Amino acid sequence: MSATDSALLTASAIRKSFSGVEVLHGVDLHLARGEVLALLGENGAGKSTLVKILAGDYVADSGTVHAGDKEFSALDPIKSRALGIRMIFQELSDAPLLTVAENISMGTWANKGGIVSWSKMQERAKSALAQLGIDIDPSRLVGTLRIGERQLVEIARAISDNAKVLILDEPTAALSSAETDKLFEVINSLRDRGVGMIYITHRLDEVGIIADRVQVLRDGSQSLIADAKKASRVELVTAMIGHEIANVAHPEAGMHSGETLLEVSNLSLGKAYSDISFNLRAGEVLALYGKVGSGAEEVGETIFGLHPERTGTVTFNKQTFEPKNPVDAIRAFIGFLPADRQRLGAFMVRPVAENLAVPSWPRYSSRGIITKVKENAAYMRWSELLKIRSRNDPNQLIATLSGGNQQKVLLSRWFECDAKVLVLIEPTRGVDVGARRDIYNTLRESAKENKIGILITTSDHEEVIQVADRVVVMSRGKKVTEYEGKKINNSDIIQAASG
Repeated sequence: MSATDSALLTASAIRKSFSGVEVLHGVDLHLARGEVLALLGENGAGKSTLVKILAGDYVADSGTVHAGDKEFSALDPIKSRALGIRMIFQELSDAPLLTVAENISMGTWANKGGIVSWSKMQERAKSALAQLGIDIDPSRLVGTLRIGERQLVEIARAISDNAKVLILDEPTAALSSAETDKLFEVINSLRDRGVGMIYITHRLDEVGIIADRVQVLRDGSQSLIADAKKASRVELVTAMIGHEIANVAHPEAGMHSGETLLEVSNLSLGKAYSDISFNLRAGEVLALYGKVGSGAEEVGETIFGLHPERTGTVTFNKQTFEPKNPVDAIRAFIGFLPADRQRLGAFMVRPVAENLAVPSWPRYSSRGIITKVKENAAYMRWSELLKIRSRNDPNQLIATLSGGNQQKVLLSRWFECDAKVLVLIEPTRGVDVGARRDIYNTLRESAKENKIGILITTSDHEEVIQVADRVVVMSRGKKVTEYEGKKINNSDIIQAASG
């Protein structure tokens, strides 16, 4: 169904400022019944602000929103929900200590008499999960699920709520290819039932597959509206950043001639993975590639001391390394970026400078006192080097930065404390093409110039191609094969990861 059909949701001339800085400059958005609108833009372009206004989390400074036959100058979460607008945020917003069924029925537990029917809650969860083809026990605690499974539970919650407008913010970022295919099936069925969907993604290959139209924002203004099936990747990227962008060059052969920093032999962890062996050399970027659930993520976590119960041996700097916790790893100058940066990586209510400086506090300390001067200087230095888009204010809360810029801050903390090995879990999940380029270039240059060993665990095959000197492919907890240099190609690693 095209945008010329009856409007389901229309936003007109939306403006929004934060701290006197306008981030949306009169943006329009139109969504028709049964339409999927892909909303693109770099981190900080205004996408999240716009959809949060539609979801009622932010109030626009000016402009109007039409939903059905009603016009609003402002929405709140209750009013937005009553209109059938549901949003699934990029970062998880579930309740990890509650069950899957309780999460899916969040906000609708009790009937009109105030009585909770646990059996109906279970049935509702089973029905929603069945629509997505997800085999998850509704009685399991959400906190025990993998990130990909938790994302699917959030999607199931929105679908079970009979949404008329579904806003999906990076819904496939944590999903396997099979889970993504199933999600697309569900989106197509919702489209057929007249549900309108705003689909935010940084994966440009998804646009032509799932969307009807595409709208691009750049610096708070609309820069492109096009037929999603006809818009080329070059056209989309140019609209996002204002000029064409060259891909990061494939790493040159022989750049990783340094000595071995890390050696893993027969590493095993319960059902997560078994008998994993590889080494990491100074100046090298090594990728552990596999689908979500392959065990690659758990291998990276183990090296950082998050799974001391593992078996096998790890040698770091030619000495046996058995970290009992992350503190041991940090003291050994091993840095770590988790997949869930907001829950597990950042202190969201603290300033950017403080977030960057945390591992370096012992070095900054003078008689137990840490001054802001060193923290602020470090932030300003790395802000320039890594092109962190912020207000150049070290006291700015990290929560106010876009996802890509939050990731750059967290990456900077390990460069600042002179980490010798970096373990990065899905380092560009939810990051736009421009920020990805910056991160990839930073990783390549740091590995080469500072002789750092960088281990990336990723489910993104394009990431492997663009940044890795060598790739170890994993499937179902096992090492399948290994490729190096120009022998790394999409078809081989995807086929190997499929088992």
